[in-house]
Amino acid sequence: MQVLEFKYKAFIFDLNGTMINDMEYHTMAWHSIINKDLGENHSYESVKKEMYGKNHEVLERIFGKERFTPQEIINLSIDKEKRYQEGYIPHLALIDGLYELLEIARSKGVLMAIGSAAITFNINFVLDGLKIREYFKAIVSADDVEISKPNPETFLKAAKALGINPSDCLVFEDAPKGVESAYNAGMKCIVLTTTHDIEEFAEYSNILGFIDNFKNPILKTLL
Repeated sequence: MQVLEFKYKAFIFDLNGTMINDMEYHTMAWHSIINKDLGENHSYESVKKEMYGKNHEVLERIFGKERFTPQEIINLSIDKEKRYQEGYIPHLALIDGLYELLEIARSKGVLMAIGSAAITFNINFVLDGLKIREYFKAIVSADDVEISKPNPETFLKAAKALGINPSDCLVFEDAPKGVESAYNAGMKCIVLTTTHDIEEFAEYSNILGFIDNFKNPILKTLL
């Protein structure tokens, strides 16, 4: 990773896989519903590849747009989120070093937001469970956008809510589609290697570096 000399005015964090290392639990919840409840035979890896965007988009990518009624999609989504939270809550924790970064960034006047494809229900589960809501001046969830990542709407809305130009915002992401969303929003990105291999990000030119947690000393050059 290069030394990061440009001082960003705002940090925008994805949530799942970026602030908390929970993507395994989302995947396990969908894998269980898809195979045990719906009678399909999809591998864990094939389900993992679809773990981006809104719940109805995940279902549409796997089953097509005509498989479920709107009410069935709502019911499946609620069931999935309950299973995810039940499975993950014993492990709920920030990725190493993030609390310290939040503290330092706030003390330096860096504004912070969450820009996530998670629904508000799950964002509240994390923010209130870990008592970190106070650090974030804006929250953009799946419920706040028409089109999810890789469309730039999530990150552009976060920047607008903070009152900061997109080019002055640095995004923290863990997924290729999230990095693509940041690119489409005109934002640079730092990637957490919690969920995907570095090779999966080869096509993106807006990545400043890769980290496995927030203890990486290079992050101090951001502040």
